[in-house]
Amino acid sequence: MIRIVKEHPLRPKVGHIQFLNCLPLYYGLVKSHALLDIELIKGTPTELNSMLIHGNLDISPISSIEYARHADSLMLFPDFTVSSDGEVKSILLLSRFPVEQLSGRKIALASTSSTSQVLLKIILKLGYKIEPHYIIRQPDLDSMLSAADAALLIGDIALKHHADSREYYVYDLGVEWKKLTGKNMVYAVWAVNRTFAEPKMKLCENVFETFRKSMDYSIANLPEIVEYAAKWEPFDPSFLTAYFRSLHFAFEEEYQDGLIHFYRMAKDIGELETVPHLEFINIRSDIRILNIQS
Repeated sequence: MIRIVKEHPLRPKVGHIQFLNCLPLYYGLVKSHALLDIELIKGTPTELNSMLIHGNLDISPISSIEYARHADSLMLFPDFTVSSDGEVKSILLLSRFPVEQLSGRKIALASTSSTSQVLLKIILKLGYKIEPHYIIRQPDLDSMLSAADAALLIGDIALKHHADSREYYVYDLGVEWKKLTGKNMVYAVWAVNRTFAEPKMKLCENVFETFRKSMDYSIANLPEIVEYAAKWEPFDPSFLTAYFRSLHFAFEEEYQDGLIHFYRMAKDIGELETVPHLEFINIRSDIRILNIQS
C-alpha cells in the first residue's frame, strides 16, 4: 500500500532585531509556541535590511528609510512599526560640543542602522543649518569618539549611555525630530518580500496574526517582560518600564503621515530619489493602539 505523506509548507524566514525595542513584539512568540511555525533569524537592523532586500528573508522589520529605497520589491504589514511620539531613548547623539558647534566637525555614525543616520542628517541640516563631516564606525563609543567629536548610537548601546549628560551633550533624536517637525517618527516597519507575499498569502496572514497575538500578550503583561529583560540587561525595572512605554508599535494614520514627511525631507537632502507610496499587504487589520500604557 502506498502511503501518502502530506507535505507541510516551509516555515517562513522571519527577521528579528536583537534590540530591546523589539522585545514586546517578539516576547509572546515563546509563550504561544509560535517559534515552531516560523524560522526566526536574528541580526542588527543593517543585517536584516540586507537579507530582506536580497531575498534571504521572507518577512522582517526593516529600517524605514530602506523600505523607501526598495518599495518596488516590498510590501508593508499594516500594523507593526517601531515608532515614537517624541522621546525614543535609544537613538542618541553624544557630543563633546553643543550641537550648534558641530559644523565642519566629524560625527561618527553607528553602522547598525540607516534610518537614524538619515534622521540625524535631516535634523542637523534642516533644523540646525549645519554641515558636519560624517564617518561610519562600528557601534563602540570610545572608538567612535577617538575618530570624531560626536557619535550617533542606536539600540541597547544607546540606552546604556542615556544618562551620560554629565560627560557629553546628549540629544535624543526622537525629541529633536518632534521639535523640528511636530510629527511622529517611524524608525522601522515590517515588510514582506513581494516574491513571497503573492504566492504565500496564507503564510503571511499566519505570521501577521502570530505577531499580533504576541503584541497583545506584551501589552497585557508588561511587568513580566520587564522582569525578564532585567535579568539579562544592565537596566533597572523602572527604566525598562519607562522605555517600553515611550515606544509605539502601531501604524495609524498620523504615523504614516510622519513617515511620509520624513521621506520628503530625506529627498530634500538627497537621501532619497523619490517618495514612495506606502503599499500594504492585503491582510485584514483591526487597527489598535499598540503602545504600552500604564
